[in-house]
Amino acid sequence: MNCCGPNRRTVLGALAAATLLPLARPGVVRAQPGSVIATDLEVVTITAESAILTWTTLGPNANGDPVPVETDAEVWLGPADGTGLRQVFADPGPTAYHYAEITGLEPGRRYRFEARSLGVTAVPALNVATRLPNTPEASGEFTTPVPPPGRLLRTIALCNDVHYGEEISGLIAAGLPPGVRQDPGLAPYPEVMLAAILDDLRRPDRAADQLLLAGDLTAEATPEQVRGVHRALAEWGAAEQDWFACRGNHDRPHLGGDYAGCAPYADHFDCWGESFGPRQQLGEFEVGELRLLAVDTTELDGSGGSIDRPQLDRLREVLLADPDRPTLVFSHHPVTAESGWTNIAGPGFVLNSANSAELQSLYRSAPGVFLHHSGHTHRNRLTRPDFPIPVEFLEVAAAKEYPGGYSLVRLYEGGYTVNFYKTRTPGARRWSARSRGEYFGLLPEYTLGSTADRNHTVPRDLSGLVPA
Repeated sequence: MNCCGPNRRTVLGALAAATLLPLARPGVVRAQPGSVIATDLEVVTITAESAILTWTTLGPNANGDPVPVETDAEVWLGPADGTGLRQVFADPGPTAYHYAEITGLEPGRRYRFEARSLGVTAVPALNVATRLPNTPEASGEFTTPVPPPGRLLRTIALCNDVHYGEEISGLIAAGLPPGVRQDPGLAPYPEVMLAAILDDLRRPDRAADQLLLAGDLTAEATPEQVRGVHRALAEWGAAEQDWFACRGNHDRPHLGGDYAGCAPYADHFDCWGESFGPRQQLGEFEVGELRLLAVDTTELDGSGGSIDRPQLDRLREVLLADPDRPTLVFSHHPVTAESGWTNIAGPGFVLNSANSAELQSLYRSAPGVFLHHSGHTHRNRLTRPDFPIPVEFLEVAAAKEYPGGYSLVRLYEGGYTVNFYKTRTPGARRWSARSRGEYFGLLPEYTLGSTADRNHTVPRDLSGLVPA
């Protein structure tokens, strides 16, 4: 486990006059003893051997307004059937945006925990998602899962909705609701968040064999945005070998003089296609025995989803030629009817019903398909297929804003696990905390998802896959 660290009294003494960092204006004020609030506690990730907790510390500025305050961080943990807790994580900080990863846990065991800063116990935010009685945040307990049997074969990272080039986060239409901007002088938040994901995926504890990006890589697919996001990904790895991308509605061909230097498409110009591939063309990739299929579900104009007939026909041809091959499909738009009636924009925001029915019927004839990953809704959500098929339909929260991260799919011989991770660089943690105020503070209710949406295990025979 991550434990020990500096003496707690030394830490508290050094932080007795912690520095407060205002959200929107310059200036430094001092915290008053006993004024710190530890809030927004979330148990984000639970694996067989680890757990990740995040929280924020606040205190009053000179005007009495709550602002982030830098403190230490501790986690105390013990088996739920035991008699006490012991310190398993200590970070003298100082930071206001706490990220505590506990390792060395036992699979299939229930644990009790407390997260603390300056001796104050962290509590969940005032949102339903973390205050239901059976949630880890409210109960102070979590259970580690048991991984699938067999060897770990490959790890695939899933992310989406980078919105490279975006300057205001959280807008829906006509400037509403009020959006959130990056603090002055800091790097643009889409660049901060993408860099944090790529940094995570370079580290041994997160190392992914491949990265799948399910659309909306850019804000509006200008030449500069396309070049910028492609350059960042190319510096991380090789296209169609280390990372694979499909188009999102923000990446569609556009009209106007800003795009006139790009390849023409109908009466539009397709800047994204010049770097990433033609519109409505199926991406077909193989990594070992695993098949990856990237479906372009974008319409020429609009935010809804559709698949043109030639692409659907090609998808059918590919799947039915080898129907039992383990296959992961990804597209920008979610597929199921449940996704349509549970997302805030409604059924018109997902793949249209005719395409959805045909796609799911096709999956019934191709039993090798085990997972369909999508973005677009900016939330962590598992939805049920419209009729019984053994395919998981998984939406992953946006990379660009709270909760700000990616999911890792770890493939074993006897199944796979899914775990969502927030990014952990200081800049990413700061922006994630800032952007959770979108939608009048209701963003966490919609985007974080349940513990099971973010962390779960699926039994499946994947023994035919070759280890990476």
